Amino acid sequence: MRNRIANQTFDEERALYHAMHADLEHITFAGPADGESALKEAHDITLQDCAFSLRYPLWHTTDFVMRHSRMDDKTRAAIWYAKNGLIEHSVLDGIKAVRECENIRLLDCDIHSPEFGWKSQHLTLERTQLTAEYPFFDSAHLRLHDVELHGKYSFQYVSDVEIANSNLDTKDAFWHSKNVTVTDSIVKGEYLGWYSDALTLVRCKIIGTQPLCYCKDLKLIDCEMIDTDLSFEYSDVIADIRGHIDSIKNPKSGRITADSIGEIIREDAVMECEAEILIRG
Repeated sequence: MRNRIANQTFDEERALYHAMHADLEHITFAGPADGESALKEAHDITLQDCAFSLRYPLWHTTDFVMRHSRMDDKTRAAIWYAKNGLIEHSVLDGIKAVRECENIRLLDCDIHSPEFGWKSQHLTLERTQLTAEYPFFDSAHLRLHDVELHGKYSFQYVSDVEIANSNLDTKDAFWHSKNVTVTDSIVKGEYLGWYSDALTLVRCKIIGTQPLCYCKDLKLIDCEMIDTDLSFEYSDVIADIRGHIDSIKNPKSGRITADSIGEIIREDAVMECEAEILIRG
């Protein structure tokens, strides 16, 4: 039998600790007691039209659904060590919103959270806007579709990632990443993908200086490269580029094909650099 809790405000410590088989509707977690961990260790709960303004509300929570709810910027470290969650049509504004979680799906959400999604497994984001300086650090098995990302140091040390139909406006994205595929997306930033292993970009628009250096098993398929100078330094790369590349510097191995190249730099290399560079036509 499920327990329904509606139209109440809770502000004490562990207000609904270890709640089970519960449906929460129009609940506010805020108040002068300033209590933490409101729903810690909860299991099999739904949250509908709820408002959070207290720290650490969903730690060690399993099998939960949250819809049409809001976590404000006082909701720090909101969802840690949680498993099997669905979050829909919700706003997450607190720092470090998701960490060391597993199997969390976010749909149609608006997220403003520095250090979002660290050290987690099987996160899925769809039709979601995310602003985070340092998202997804050391996470694995990520799926992003139709995501608008504004970040700085995104996807560092991630593995097994699929991204499609997204707009990634970020600086040092995909450093030290492994097994990442980005399809039909815009990737804008500086120093893209350095030290990555098995990074594949398909029908992507790549924008920014000094991309894709020191890469292993790098593949670009039918991509565009805009304002990309000093590209591919010391990388093992197979690239088929539509349009122009500003400059290419000392690619280590493989083959790069483009319609035009502003400058090919082969000097001062510290290793053997034998990649083939072809200008189409």
